[in-house]
Amino acid sequence: MSTATIPTPKSVLSTHEIALAAKHASRLIAPLDEAARNAALEAMAKALEGASTALLAANSQDVHAAESAAGEDKLPPATLARLKLTPAKLREMVEQVRSVAALPDPLGRTLDAIELDDKDAAGVRNAAHGLHLQKISVPLGVLAVIFEARPDAVTQIAALALKSGNAVILKPGSEVERTAAALVDVLREALAAHGLPQDAVSLVKGRKRVQELLGAHDLIDMVIPRGSKALVEYVQANTRIPVLGHAEGVCHIYVDRAADQELALRVIDDAKTDYPASCNAVETVLVHRDIAPRFLPKLADRLRSRGVRIYTTDAAGAFFHGNDPRVTDWHTEYGDLALSIGVVDSLDAAIEHIHAHGSLHTESVITQDAAIADRFLREVDAASLMHNASTRFADGFRYGFGAEVGISTSKFHARGPVGLEGLTTYKYLVRGNGHIAGDYRGANARAFTHRRPAQARG
Repeated sequence: MSTATIPTPKSVLSTHEIALAAKHASRLIAPLDEAARNAALEAMAKALEGASTALLAANSQDVHAAESAAGEDKLPPATLARLKLTPAKLREMVEQVRSVAALPDPLGRTLDAIELDDKDAAGVRNAAHGLHLQKISVPLGVLAVIFEARPDAVTQIAALALKSGNAVILKPGSEVERTAAALVDVLREALAAHGLPQDAVSLVKGRKRVQELLGAHDLIDMVIPRGSKALVEYVQANTRIPVLGHAEGVCHIYVDRAADQELALRVIDDAKTDYPASCNAVETVLVHRDIAPRFLPKLADRLRSRGVRIYTTDAAGAFFHGNDPRVTDWHTEYGDLALSIGVVDSLDAAIEHIHAHGSLHTESVITQDAAIADRFLREVDAASLMHNASTRFADGFRYGFGAEVGISTSKFHARGPVGLEGLTTYKYLVRGNGHIAGDYRGANARAFTHRRPAQARG
């Protein structure tokens, strides 16, 4: 009789057991060479293509349930838009997996190198047998990602995690659980077929799992919340694990008096209507008072023709010839076809407004005055800054990162769209030849050379 044990179904494993398995998987994934990780990503992409019918069917169930919900369970239009998975969106998700595989390897890169001593342990000059320090990039370990209503978050994050040698535990919102479970099943099967640990990608379901994940500080190395302001702030306040993310995307466009007005109309239109549910969509437009009489009527007409609701001030609304509601809170992330519009007296006033009401996410200036543009880009505090360009460019895929795990407004570890580099850390390697620290102390102490490679002697 076989003594092999029957694997415990993943559905009944505790959060601790899942995190423990992910930690073990991360240590198997981390040392893989780039070719092995890229081959696994291609296997994942092909598996997603082959499972398109099942994936779309699972998403259809999630969407139907969301559309049938009422009361507090009813999703806002912006969230429902994020939830829907179409054949075109699925193809884009597959392409993003492949684009991640095509990116340079983020692991094993030499970030710094210092010669500590050019002599061997006996004190004979011999750089090859000297004492050398190297700083190299390595994976973080285990990521926990908590997200709402975003099927593409599953594939983006799983691909970036694998490419960067990390394991990932995904906690989807209840509204997207069927879709996320179907996607994770496909990815796990692809990993297993490729001889890699399935637990490099795991899924947990249920609200109570959130607190359990946040408490697993001994197994999880980073938490990434992707969703509402309330979700992000809850995660930040309830864990000892480092958190990467942003709570809001209150993005501004400042239209300077030296702006090309047709260019400004085009950029604002895109920044608001291309995908209003996105965190990098513009939420406030500030217009210099000198051009307000000419520019604001054109802007109002353009926005209304695109179905955008306008919220404004008495000063700006006077030029609209309409009865638009007044802005009650400049710190509003609409996530919809709605926009706040204000008038400012100067660049300084615009910067002051942005710093008072922005979220450190993405800000843009429209101007033909190079000095104004340079000041804006230099002085405004935000993760991404644009000149004569839409805020919608603040995106990992558009930046050439292949995909992103999210956008960080933190100033530590990673900032802006976070791709592969944001999922790595570093470690120091010291290579010697019998060197001991005691030789570098006392009256006859040996001296450190502390030279970079360009300075070191052979």
